[in-house]
Amino acid sequence: MENILTSQDGFIHTVTINRPSKLNALNRETISELSAALKAADEDASTRAIILTGSGEKAFVAGADISEFADFSVEEGKALSADGHKKLFTLIEEIGTPVIAAINGFALGGGLELAMSCHMRVASSNSKMGLPEVSLGVIPGYGGTQRLAQLVGKGRALEMITTAQMIKAEDAYRMGLVNHICEPEELMEKTKSLAHKISANSPTAIRAAIKAVNAQYKTGVDGFEAEIKAFGECFHSNDFKEGTTAFLEKRKAQFSGS
Repeated sequence: MENILTSQDGFIHTVTINRPSKLNALNRETISELSAALKAADEDASTRAIILTGSGEKAFVAGADISEFADFSVEEGKALSADGHKKLFTLIEEIGTPVIAAINGFALGGGLELAMSCHMRVASSNSKMGLPEVSLGVIPGYGGTQRLAQLVGKGRALEMITTAQMIKAEDAYRMGLVNHICEPEELMEKTKSLAHKISANSPTAIRAAIKAVNAQYKTGVDGFEAEIKAFGECFHSNDFKEGTTAFLEKRKAQFSGS
């Protein structure tokens, strides 16, 4: 892959967008490569948490590559958005392996949308986030209008989108846009610490939990019914047997992910 770097450390798989000269901007090639890398990590039984970050110190992802779509027609614009949703942004949201965004520097436009599609977000204290699309005469097209409102509420989301202003990491933390903030030099250590905590638990149960939480945001789906179904299905897993047995035997569970 030309624009993506991957590495494995125990149960933790790190995916790095590697276009530092372009501030890791998302073009169609990078979206395709990122999709493939994340699918491969999710399908690897040895992976229990995925960290997604950008190379360099300036940017997580500074946005989409505007030069690719500046001359698009209405239909081409719709297709661009729909393809991005299916290939990457919705894919990340629905992946059963938790994906944690390690936000280093700027996360703007498609970059913030990418971070929001992840299950959790850790940001360096010098990072800045925003959705500046309306300053270009367009709106966020990779889920930004939906996920930002889910995370911070309708009023704050509309203010960020309509003003096109960036916010600082501490403001993002205060409004619930990111889970944690830390000093830049501590970003990967902090993110890996969170990933290690996740990795100690049942991969089977975690997949079920992600699916159940996502259900409440799907039109026509009863989130409580989805939870009941997922809860019941856990009883058939080896992880459930191991977890309950380990608890009763007063020892640490050794989950297999099955």
